[in-house]
Amino acid sequence: MSIWVRISEALQALASGEGLSAVFDRLRSPPERSVAFTIAVIALSAKMAKADGLVTRDEVTAFREVFQIAADDEAGAARVFNLARQDVAGFEDYARKIKAMFTDGRDCLCDLMEGLFHIAMADGEYHPAEDAFLERVAEIFGIGSAEFSALRARYVPDAPKDPWIILGLARGASPDEARAHWKRLVKENHPDAMMARGLPEEAVKMAERRMADINRAWEAIESGRA
Repeated sequence: MSIWVRISEALQALASGEGLSAVFDRLRSPPERSVAFTIAVIALSAKMAKADGLVTRDEVTAFREVFQIAADDEAGAARVFNLARQDVAGFEDYARKIKAMFTDGRDCLCDLMEGLFHIAMADGEYHPAEDAFLERVAEIFGIGSAEFSALRARYVPDAPKDPWIILGLARGASPDEARAHWKRLVKENHPDAMMARGLPEEAVKMAERRMADINRAWEAIESGRA
């Protein structure tokens, strides 16, 4: 069954008059994680688009890159996006609901942040309102400043491309500590590990870029160029 069919069913199950945020309370079980993750990315992206005031064609293209949306499914994706934009609930309420939904999988929240950064940078500009939005979402998710800085360093062109920041490592780390940290990141970001977290296949594709960034940063540190 298409994930978009399952999303439509989840939305239809809502009682009349309930806000979109209510759907997060209904999708906490692991089998529905891919549905929950997809709705979460779209819903928070809609709120983020509202933060900087407009939705660009590039942002729509970014959705297609993360979630390969078939023509028949475009209406369902648009429905989620528009419900989120019109919902009276604020993005902080969404973020808290999502955090509660992924209580046993903090890595899923980091994956979600990755998708949001990908969409935020789709138009080639990182708006201050987007930065404030993402920083606040990360705070609610319990993602530390070092991890947030690593994401920003990887995605934002104007951010310093410091390999230590990208890996989330302190410069005083020993070679053994640095290598162990790099190996842990590689293991956590392997596509099999992401699939085990219940993410949709489309979201797993983002791991390819992440792995390339992680390995490039490690090579710079290991060679003494950083």
